[in-house]
Amino acid sequence: MMWQDAFRKPDVERGGAAQPLYPVMLESPELRWAFIRKVYSIISFQLLVTLVVAAIVVFVHPVTKFFVATSGGLALYILLILAPFVVLCPLYYYHQSYPVNYILLGIFTIALGFAVGLTCAFTSGKVIFESVILTTAVVVSLTLYTYWAAKRGHDFNFLGPFLFGALFALIIFALIQMFVPLGKIGVMIYGVLATIIFCGYLIYDTDDLIKRYTYDEYIWASIALYLDIINLFLSILTIFRATE
Repeated sequence: MMWQDAFRKPDVERGGAAQPLYPVMLESPELRWAFIRKVYSIISFQLLVTLVVAAIVVFVHPVTKFFVATSGGLALYILLILAPFVVLCPLYYYHQSYPVNYILLGIFTIALGFAVGLTCAFTSGKVIFESVILTTAVVVSLTLYTYWAAKRGHDFNFLGPFLFGALFALIIFALIQMFVPLGKIGVMIYGVLATIIFCGYLIYDTDDLIKRYTYDEYIWASIALYLDIINLFLSILTIFRATE
């Protein structure tokens, strides 16, 4: 198959016999592609669940009103914001235990879906549509680029320390924004920086998906790429909202 050839290169010394492109890949290309298909299937389901949950929050107005106008709704909103971080702890322990890993992943995804929905509930439909279209274009193009670069032997593992440092700086910037608002310009700068960082993470995590994740780590691979896509969408949404 053409996809499988992306992981092989000719070995002149052996008369052109195909060898694995990356020494770190211990399994066959067939198994690696099965793993990649499994991860993208999980991500597709996560995005579908997120879309459905967010649409319910946005279009069913009593739901939004409950979260915003009642003390119980506000407490539930805070709980939903914290839930993904809390779920990650048992998910780390049970990520290879079926079906517990899928149940925890479902809770994680639904909680983030509510958070995304509540963010979109106070955003115009035009901005949401533009953000979805641009996010889709960026995700597809960067994913294709990473596979193209991987086929030619490029490696993006060096991005890890830089992205971690940039993400830490972004979190500090967000905390400063909470206590010392910098206005629309500050929000736009935050959105642009976040977009660049999560574009980098999308390349980095896709590169890991191709080369470094083991077959049993499909849950972690799915979470990493799913978070990249969601955070990229929210970052682009922040930029468009600041320009309104």
